[in-house]
Amino acid sequence: MSIDLNKMPKLGFGLMRLPENDGVIDHEHVCRMVDKYMEAGMNYFDTAYVYHGGKSEVAAREALVKRYPREDFMVATKLPAWEIKKEEDIERIFSEQLERLGVDYFDFYLLHSIEEGNNYDVYVKYDCFKWGLQKKAEGKIKHFGFSFHGSPELLTEILDKHPEVEFVQIQLNYLDRTNPVVRSQELYDILHERNIPIIVMEPVRGGALASMAPEIEDIFKKKRPDSSVASWALRFVGSLPGVMTILSGMSNEEQMNDNIGTFANFEPLSEEEFAIVNQVTDEILRIPQIGCTACKYCCDGCPMKISIPDVFRTINTLRRYPDDWRSKNFYSGLIQRSGKASDCVGCGQCERVCPQHLPIIDLMKEASEILGK
Repeated sequence: MSIDLNKMPKLGFGLMRLPENDGVIDHEHVCRMVDKYMEAGMNYFDTAYVYHGGKSEVAAREALVKRYPREDFMVATKLPAWEIKKEEDIERIFSEQLERLGVDYFDFYLLHSIEEGNNYDVYVKYDCFKWGLQKKAEGKIKHFGFSFHGSPELLTEILDKHPEVEFVQIQLNYLDRTNPVVRSQELYDILHERNIPIIVMEPVRGGALASMAPEIEDIFKKKRPDSSVASWALRFVGSLPGVMTILSGMSNEEQMNDNIGTFANFEPLSEEEFAIVNQVTDEILRIPQIGCTACKYCCDGCPMKISIPDVFRTINTLRRYPDDWRSKNFYSGLIQRSGKASDCVGCGQCERVCPQHLPIIDLMKEASEILGK
């Protein structure tokens, strides 16, 4: 069953950051937000087995499933590789999810957070792509896909092996287009070229694109003084062809109201506005970077086998995006196959061969302090 992009709401309600009171999901608040969202004519809800410590799916049942006819909404959830220790866990988790949500089927079902390493290896080991097709044949899943945090090379490999995939969820926002860890522009181009519908996560980069330095916000405000900074990020991804739905993990009614206002009468960015977004991107990206060209001359003679260019790649990303958990995940994977920044013994071999004449020993000390936390 193909997906009709025109019938999908542009704004999806992400249930990962629901409002809480004393660490408990605020049911009444969630109900109000669900009602407001549904009243605006939108109906795509995204949750996962692990969100809110397993309580997000239950919250969706109470605030949505029990209060609205099943045909009036679409719900998406995900299979977490890190919870699968044996093959039987897959059916157990799936059955749990049906019970938690109180539904007989899922409109959209995803393999959660595919990336190089353990997650993808688990999905391959237990043939989860074939399992997903079986569930679709049983009518338990209407549409099958995955969320993705890996490289463009891995995405291409998966899509070549699994043409049955109906959609892919990726992190995409104007600041991550050239992020060397996320590489979202490359991911978008691969999916768009293949006409695979795209679900966008982190369009506001976890809130980082909702509030900026005043001089940067003023660039947006001069053009649209009554529009929020966050609305520019949402309109950017909403203007891209092939984007099916844009997820926002809304935590309060103020965010809900602003996002609904952005999408109720959606205006794609004009050429002038795209130029403004690019200007803002350039301003943010002016933060100094380590001028490593990844020639790897420094690697061959390193006695500690440190992959120095990859360490610098991580640090460059964290300088611009200090709270980027993906960069730290990337580094965690890196040091499983190479030395840590803190392993540097300051021998100077790397500095003697560096064509860019970088102060590598000092930079490795900085990296050790940042990445050792």
